[in-house]
Amino acid sequence: MTYQEKKSIVSLISAVLIFVFYCLYMYPQYPGGAVESSEAFRFWGSFVLSLTLVSILAHILISIVFNIIFRITTGEKEPTFADELDQLIDLKAFRNSFFVFVLGFLLAMGSLVIDQPSQVMFMILIASGFISDVTGSFTKLYHYRRGV
Repeated sequence: MTYQEKKSIVSLISAVLIFVFYCLYMYPQYPGGAVESSEAFRFWGSFVLSLTLVSILAHILISIVFNIIFRITTGEKEPTFADELDQLIDLKAFRNSFFVFVLGFLLAMGSLVIDQPSQVMFMILIASGFISDVTGSFTKLYHYRRGV
């Protein structure tokens, strides 16, 4: 298994774990009462901003730990450059990830059009962000294993 495959697997697992643990942490903090209250909007705003910040920091930390463990276990350095295949796979992963997020964004806006509560829109946006992250990692893993 190559470095890129291992990195994609670690990224995929870490994305799932970060999202699940963050949701489990935030779920008890959801304000009860009126769905359209300013308290609920504040909760969803802080949920999205905090998840973004936590996710970025956790991915950076996990990437550093992964590179240290990779170097210790294999005795090899991580690749310092990306060749044309790596760049092509990154572009395909970005395309798929972006497509999933845009689809989720359109679904979220559609939920407002059909008079769903605003919390449905936030949930769809958050879920589409998570699924787009997983899609990007899975696309990289798929193309590194099967080729382009």
